Amino acid sequence: MSVRLNPYLGFRDGARAALEFYHSVFGGTLTVGTFGEAGMSQDPAEVDKVMHGQLDGEHDLVLMASDAPSGMPTPPASSISLSLSGDDPEVLTRWWNGLADGATIIEPLTVAPWGDTFGMLTDRHGVSWMVNISGASS
Repeated sequence: MSVRLNPYLGFRDGARAALEFYHSVFGGTLTVGTFGEAGMSQDPAEVDKVMHGQLDGEHDLVLMASDAPSGMPTPPASSISLSLSGDDPEVLTRWWNGLADGATIIEPLTVAPWGDTFGMLTDRHGVSWMVNISGASS
C-alpha cells in the first residue's frame, strides 16, 4: 500500500491554462476532463471547464486542478505555497526557471543563510511556490 499527499488547485476558469503551463514546466502526462465530457453541466458556458485535471510529471510529481462551476464558490486566496525541494540542482533550477516565466519573484533563487539554494515566487496563475535545493550553490 502507498499513500500520497498531492496539491489540488482550484480555479474559477483558469485550470486548463494553468495545467498546460505546469505541463510545459514539469513534463510528464497531462489528463484533462471537462464538465461537458462527464455530462455534469447544465450550463453550455461551462461544458469546457475542467472538472478534473491531473499532471503526472517527472520525478513522481503529481499536480491536480479543476475549475469551479458558477454555482460553486471559489475559496479566497490562501497562504499555502507549493514547495519543491531536493538535491538535484539541474532539475530544480529548470523547474524554477519555468515557473518564473511571467511570475512575480518574491525571493530570487540564491544561496540562503542555511546553505541551500532557495527562492520564492508567485507564478502567472497566482500560485505561490518555494524551491529549495539542498546543499547546492547557485
